[in-house]
Amino acid sequence: MLYTRRDLCRYGAALAALAAAGPSLSWASEGEDAVKAAIMAFTGGVMPAEGGVEIGAPEIAENGSTVPVQVAAEGASSILLLASRNPNPDVATFHFGALAGSSFASTRIRLAETQDLVAVAKMADGSFQMASRNVKVTIGGCGG
Repeated sequence: MLYTRRDLCRYGAALAALAAAGPSLSWASEGEDAVKAAIMAFTGGVMPAEGGVEIGAPEIAENGSTVPVQVAAEGASSILLLASRNPNPDVATFHFGALAGSSFASTRIRLAETQDLVAVAKMADGSFQMASRNVKVTIGGCGG
């Protein structure tokens, strides 16, 4: 694959933004590389802006096997959902067509341990928005 100068500038800018924003991102260290790689693959190397996405999940999940999660982003064409400390952080990608009416999805997921959920939305105008939410998974009512 041949890269144009424009492609190299775009990827370089994305990497610089990622390096500059690194300390402000709240991802667990073990899953950090996999989460960043999934985000970069979803966005084509563009670092998403914070905000514009809502994640509905319990603050404390008593059963990590079935954690209810809702994601919404007004005007999104697709939303990527990631769990930072799961063995495979890719949870789901939701695609919304023109007739969907709203960009909202609800599911139940399995969380291996206390971790951050990250949602990245591709907006109709081609921009990307991101949000994260920490979910504490308890084991038998004790902190995990």
